[in-house]
Amino acid sequence: MIKNYFKTAWRNLVRNKAYSLINILGLSIGMAACMLIILWVQNQVSHDQFHKNLDRIYVVNNRDMNDGVKFAWAWTPNIMGPTLKKDYPEVADAVRYSEGQRFLFTVGEKKMVPSGAFADPGFFSVFSFPLLRGEAKNALKEVYNIVLTEKLARSLFGTDDPMGKIVKLDSTDHFRVTGVLKNLPDNTAFDFAYLLPWAYKDKLGWTDSSWGNNGLNTYVLLKPGASQAVFDQKINKITTNHLSENPLYKNREVFTQPFKDQWLYSKQENGRYTGGRIDMVRMFTAIATLILIIACINFMNLSTARSEKRAKEVGIRKVVGAQKKGLVAQFIGESVLLSGIAFLFALTIVIISLPGFSALVDQPLHLPFTNPLFWAAALAFIFFSGLLAGSYPAFYLSSFNPVKVLKGFFKSSTAAVNPRKILVVIQFTFAVLLIISTFIVMQQIRHAQARDNGYDARNLVFVTMNGAVERNYKLIRNELISRGAAVSVTKSMSPITERYSDSWNFTWTGGTEEDKKVDFVRMASDADFVKTLGTRLVMGRDIDIYKYPGDSTAILLNETAAKVMHLKDPLTATLKADDIEWRVVGVVKDFIYQSPYEKVQQLIVFGPKSWFNTLHFKLNPANSTQKNLDIAAGIFKQFNPEYPFDYKFVDAEYARKFKEEQKTGTMAALFAGLTIFISCLGLFALSTYMAETRIKEIGVRKVLGASVFHITSLLSASFLKLVIISCVVASPIAWFVMSNWLKNYQYRISIGWPVFAGTALLVMVIALATISFQSVRAALANPVKALRSE
Repeated sequence: MIKNYFKTAWRNLVRNKAYSLINILGLSIGMAACMLIILWVQNQVSHDQFHKNLDRIYVVNNRDMNDGVKFAWAWTPNIMGPTLKKDYPEVADAVRYSEGQRFLFTVGEKKMVPSGAFADPGFFSVFSFPLLRGEAKNALKEVYNIVLTEKLARSLFGTDDPMGKIVKLDSTDHFRVTGVLKNLPDNTAFDFAYLLPWAYKDKLGWTDSSWGNNGLNTYVLLKPGASQAVFDQKINKITTNHLSENPLYKNREVFTQPFKDQWLYSKQENGRYTGGRIDMVRMFTAIATLILIIACINFMNLSTARSEKRAKEVGIRKVVGAQKKGLVAQFIGESVLLSGIAFLFALTIVIISLPGFSALVDQPLHLPFTNPLFWAAALAFIFFSGLLAGSYPAFYLSSFNPVKVLKGFFKSSTAAVNPRKILVVIQFTFAVLLIISTFIVMQQIRHAQARDNGYDARNLVFVTMNGAVERNYKLIRNELISRGAAVSVTKSMSPITERYSDSWNFTWTGGTEEDKKVDFVRMASDADFVKTLGTRLVMGRDIDIYKYPGDSTAILLNETAAKVMHLKDPLTATLKADDIEWRVVGVVKDFIYQSPYEKVQQLIVFGPKSWFNTLHFKLNPANSTQKNLDIAAGIFKQFNPEYPFDYKFVDAEYARKFKEEQKTGTMAALFAGLTIFISCLGLFALSTYMAETRIKEIGVRKVLGASVFHITSLLSASFLKLVIISCVVASPIAWFVMSNWLKNYQYRISIGWPVFAGTALLVMVIALATISFQSVRAALANPVKALRSE
């Protein structure tokens, strides 16, 4: 029986090649798109889910009031981890972790500056990163131990055994390799090529015991059976208790977040983590589901539209004794067979497109062919798709009355509202929804890109002040200008595109006790901050330690800071911070140093008595960019010979701020395009079948004098009405969804009617072009051929 079902199914596929091809093509594209999204979703939800102790690892967080709103952050004091481990019996271990360290590595003649991290010795006990060589419990035990990833070890030592070998850091300290770590998996939030003991950070003097200084991550491993809720209650006021004399910390709360949730739930709202990447995961999971449904709708519509051609087959089978459940099984079997063929094509499409899609989502995705679960999931996917596509046609076709069918009384439904028309409306509703969403995402990106960033990024370059750059800064500055590579140079606490530091507990002229809670972003400058970075002065002057020696304690405010501080005359104000009295010498126009989608926060640019991490210089426009960079490379080689000249352009770094939104927009555009293509594929097949079934009617109308335009309009009108209904249904849904999405951004567009009108016009033109091809072809056909059998 089953063999007979498959033989019949195969004969139907071969007999109706055009419709079978459209069905397979639509299904395969839909399945391929669905598979690509599932691969990305699986990568996201599996981030850091492989750790053995996952259910007992927690991230320590702070929560406090900021500008009248509760705010949470995952940075903690240096002393937090050791205190939790010592004073709370629920804690099996606590580890501190600080990422982004960039020391110069020297091994023989090899020099490189990889990115690494500091961590406590218990790091490998808490997290399951397997060591290929070395003992996990001792790998970070001593001050001068170092653990390398397999990739870095190979870069430094080639094929030699790295264990016990010496690595020199910054030409000063020598470290012994005590462990080789398997390369980090793709689905982890950790990002380091080496680990150094926390004890070495202590030795460098980069740590303190202040409960008010938050600059690292603390992870705790609770003992089996320990309750997170009970533990959170115990540690809630730990910071407040240690800073009881300071009223600024009276509302400070400490709590934990499950480590397994940190990747997906990183966006905080009112002091709680409620969203983040999980929103993208949910959105694209819904898109994957919709695309698969749209592809399956094509199958349903074509199967039910061609019901007349299979009506006699069903009637004869029923007369000779076939039961309804047997017919249902046959038709579902046909759809599963077609789904299996489509899956093979979809798999081919995925294999071909996976490298490009991986680059788009910035994640190295791959198909796990060697995993038996993959093939089990593939079979389930084929069966589910076949069942979804074939269920309605199976019950529809198997319900025919054999007497009516064999007497020739059967007619397919021509009602004003029938399931086939509803399915077409659903198809195009999804397509219109995605297209509108894509347009709005693109508009939001362009809106932010068009925003004045407040500085001149042209020809602006920055380098990190590693090695001898700080010591030789004046010499480097003078050489860059005198040799014509740059027209101005300044140093700062961070690149102008980033926020490295913020602080509170400042007092200023006319300030109140409550004002000490105002949080300010910090930058720094020695001179030429305005000239080099192209910011704009609103009042006063730039900091200039060379022209004004007293400027070591000068500060610049941005406009927002001057407003927040309620300064009537900013240039007469002083501010006390870090036990130093600073004086305001100028106010600069607000500029964007963080997200272009958010409002600019209050910022202070401190003078030379602050600290510096970054050197900015403005390239000389009289020379070519390459010539300027070649000169600069020679200068840095002269005064900082141990380090490579690693520079970045400010405009390129600013452009990176749009990366996530651009990725979302590109993915939405890609899948919107596939959705409209699949929908039009089904529309094309339906219009073709309609033209075939009405061939005699068209012939009669032509004989009676109907024009080609009249016949084309007649055949196209019903489908065009369905598309218009889809636009009407999709528009309010799209408005609601995208309005909620835009709430994530403080600097955002307002959704106007043109996006809905433009989408409707675009979709109608595409649909009309799809339908008209067959309609015009039918209208131009010779009526004699259609009527000669009459």
